Amino acid sequence: MLELRNVSKHYSGIPAVDNVSFNARPGEVTGYLGPNGSGKTTTLKMITGLIEMTFGQILFQGKPIQDDLIAYKRSMGYVPEEPYLYNHLSGAEYLTMVSQLRNLPPRQTSECIDGLLRMLSLYDDRHASIAGYSKGMRQKILIAAALMHNPELVLLDEPFSGIDPLTVKDLQETIRDLSRSGIGVLITDHNVRETLNVTDRAYIVNHGKIMAQGTPDALSNDAEVRRVYLGDHFRLN
Repeated sequence: MLELRNVSKHYSGIPAVDNVSFNARPGEVTGYLGPNGSGKTTTLKMITGLIEMTFGQILFQGKPIQDDLIAYKRSMGYVPEEPYLYNHLSGAEYLTMVSQLRNLPPRQTSECIDGLLRMLSLYDDRHASIAGYSKGMRQKILIAAALMHNPELVLLDEPFSGIDPLTVKDLQETIRDLSRSGIGVLITDHNVRETLNVTDRAYIVNHGKIMAQGTPDALSNDAEVRRVYLGDHFRLN
């Protein structure tokens, strides 16, 4: 579905992302994991088309995304790291606004909003002001907004940052449900230990380069990965 081929991004000649290649497949959760400052968000912004590559190719369904960036964005949902929302709106009002901006059918949209709010355990708070939402609730509203148009690919940038452990587990199950429905999910996070549990395949990145890749079991059994990124006593849940 999504393929990066030797993608690099340089700033003043200095590589922030250096010759990165990986795939994110339909029906799978792909992790792109590593410490802060390792190039994860820069990579994600290139995948979304927000910034241009210096070198390389990004393909979706076998075609370079630049060939028809608008059509590509219609097939993709993006949840940024910081949940910037309109605090004076309720959750339902915000999702209605998103549906109108995407020119989605009103009747179908109303049913979709109710379904997403129920799925994300926000239905009882749908008319409450976003100003009173916790960060976890805000993340869920952004996820709902990213799913409004039935995307084939969902990109999540640091979705677990700054939220409590119970909400983390709730979001992890939501992510698993998305992949089970056939959606491809690409997730970045600096907490390699936490996020590896929710992935089908992961790439560990540092200093703009992919340092290791494989299934969660393979990575957790790699002595160097355990020493540098997971800790010697790490075990998958």
